[in-house]
Amino acid sequence: MALEISEKVQALARQAQQEIQGQFAGIDAVAEENTARVLGAFRQHRVAEGYFAGTTGYGYDDVGRDRLEDIYATIFGTEDALVRIGFVNGTHAITCALFGALRPGQVLVSAVGAPYDTLLGVIGVTEKGFGSLADYGIGYRQVEVKDNAPDLAGLSAAARDPAVGAVLIQRSRGYATRASLSVEEITGLCRCIRAVNPGAAIIVDNCYGEFVEVCEPTQAGADLVVGSLIKNPGGGLAPTGGYIAGRRDLVQNAAMRLTCPGIGKECGASLGQNRALYQGLFLAPHTVAQALKTAVFSARMLELLGYRADPPSTGTRHDIIQMIHFGAPEPLKRFCGGIQSGAPVDAYVTPEPWDMPGYDCQVIMAAGAFIQGASIELSCDAPMRAPYTAYLQGGLTYESGKLGVMLAAERLLAEE
Repeated sequence: MALEISEKVQALARQAQQEIQGQFAGIDAVAEENTARVLGAFRQHRVAEGYFAGTTGYGYDDVGRDRLEDIYATIFGTEDALVRIGFVNGTHAITCALFGALRPGQVLVSAVGAPYDTLLGVIGVTEKGFGSLADYGIGYRQVEVKDNAPDLAGLSAAARDPAVGAVLIQRSRGYATRASLSVEEITGLCRCIRAVNPGAAIIVDNCYGEFVEVCEPTQAGADLVVGSLIKNPGGGLAPTGGYIAGRRDLVQNAAMRLTCPGIGKECGASLGQNRALYQGLFLAPHTVAQALKTAVFSARMLELLGYRADPPSTGTRHDIIQMIHFGAPEPLKRFCGGIQSGAPVDAYVTPEPWDMPGYDCQVIMAAGAFIQGASIELSCDAPMRAPYTAYLQGGLTYESGKLGVMLAAERLLAEE
């Protein structure tokens, strides 16, 4: 059955695509450079068929798992890395990084306002159950953004306290409306922190940002980068998992939190998933480029329909997330319904707001993905609160992402 897309939407799509060709050329150039970096790491570590074999049980002597961690360390320019399917999501990986870097009596500083909603329970800002940082006597402060940008003066004042053991920098905007951070901006934040507290661990939540630029935050001064494998670095093939890359002692500490003291990285069966993790990483720069093209196209399409996109279609991008401001719940729900109808999985489902674990309000989520919750596949979610902003991300191929956006535009126009 052919997709039902009106001539009006097709004409808008042709106009949008014509107007964003310059953006696409820049995205392709970054993807080519990052692909060369990934391929170079695969060659350096002599990837072979034998690395794809899985282990069971304790996972001792899993050469493929260990070499993959070496490859991540090379790509991110770090001393060590932890890449495991045992991480249930990005929040889990960040939690292990935080617990590995902080001790009771120390303080965590969030450098750019409140972190992503699911981390608030981890920190202890909200009560989500036993075992938060606050339960272990770790304090918390956050530095609000100023004029939509990091407040360096405020960060300097907060970080200079010798009790501050770690600073968390969230690269992506999450459900905030601030701009995502460039690697250049993260460099400035790292220098600011180092100047007043050289012993504090700088941890970057790198979710949605991998391979969007030609270098990563650890190549700009951060001690750790952390992310989810079902976002950018998994390339759409990783079935689950997360990664931590950075300073060896901090990676080892995080491994002790993922498993237990005395075991750390030594255990953790890969259960036959090594091939998907290797191949997904190899495809990641290209897959990220497809998601970025989908984001730029969606921005221009929605601008042509009269909505405000952030970043705008002409803007520079530092993650794969595209915000679209609807200003009211109904168009937001229609848009999410259209994105769902363009999914390869569960296209017949109508997304509805629901009480999603870890969030303080209902969330609507369009996500018809091969990997459940994979944000590198086309998805769109939004907290059901003012200003009713949708957060679109992903697209395994630009062609399918474009069609999903066109179907969403059809839903918006049908209700006018």
